[in-house]
Amino acid sequence: MLTEIGFTDIAIGEPVDTFGDAGGEINARAYEVYGYSFLARKPVEFQ
Repeated sequence: MLTEIGFTDIAIGEPVDTFGDAGGEINARAYEVYGYSFLARKPVEFQ
């Protein structure tokens, strides 16, 4: 998806538990919901 909108040099981090100790955490575990940090560059011609 990031490349489709012009981003390059994409780096995606490890999965992060974004629902720890939250209400609905059990549901998030059932669906394997995680957050991911990412870093990407969008060249000037796509801005």
